[in-house]
Amino acid sequence: MPQTDTPAARNKSIRDTLRHLYESASPRAMRMRWAMLEIDALLVAFFLVTTFVEHGQWLITADYVIGSILLIEWMVRLWISRDRIGLLTQPMGVLDIAVILSLFAPSITENFVFLRILRALRLLRSYHVLRELRKRYRFFTQHEQVIFAGTNLIVFIFIVSAAVYALQYRVNEQITDYVDALYFTITTLTTTGFGDIVMVGSGGRLLAAVIMIVGVSLFLRLIQAIFRPSKVDYECPDCGLARHDPDAIHCKHCGRLLHIFNTGDAS
Repeated sequence: MPQTDTPAARNKSIRDTLRHLYESASPRAMRMRWAMLEIDALLVAFFLVTTFVEHGQWLITADYVIGSILLIEWMVRLWISRDRIGLLTQPMGVLDIAVILSLFAPSITENFVFLRILRALRLLRSYHVLRELRKRYRFFTQHEQVIFAGTNLIVFIFIVSAAVYALQYRVNEQITDYVDALYFTITTLTTTGFGDIVMVGSGGRLLAAVIMIVGVSLFLRLIQAIFRPSKVDYECPDCGLARHDPDAIHCKHCGRLLHIFNTGDAS
């Protein structure tokens, strides 16, 4: 009889099991991916909260522990991936590598200020969290535009605040901690502009311009999503109108009969 209990056979069995957990829709796989989703959300919250904390030995230790866990999980995904080059080059894969490296960086650099930018980039994982929640809960589907507009604004605020802090810390006496950078970002974004904190240098002024142009646009987008009547994304095959009322039968622009999925529940 052929021998099947070989290292190669065991590796294939383990790889197939892991692929099943990562890719299938079985109850066991869904439970594991839901647990990973919760961990992702907790990590996003952790990196958000620790942006307000001065770095110390306890935070370095926490970084090493989290970095080790993320590195192991990333290596597992790389091992079972059918497209390893794609995993290494796609934006979220590059982001994961950057964040993992930043978690181990305190051992080789003292520039913890710069690392705040990389930590803040972990907030981009919140889009992955929201996409998964949208698949599981009708609430997220119903309020998708507002939730994503709010997420865009929050992610922008905290990533740009990290950049403001990294660029202005030690060169701008008005910005002494992350809270000052966050305060400046929000007052600039809302066009309040009290003037008690101003950016110095050409780079600082350019970043302030980016905050005003992009930030105000995201803020207005959120206001629009909140107060605009609820719509669903469904492109009309004839005229291309992309958004319609949830209970629309015909396209308001060209009159074509639409087939928008609707459960019939009251909105």
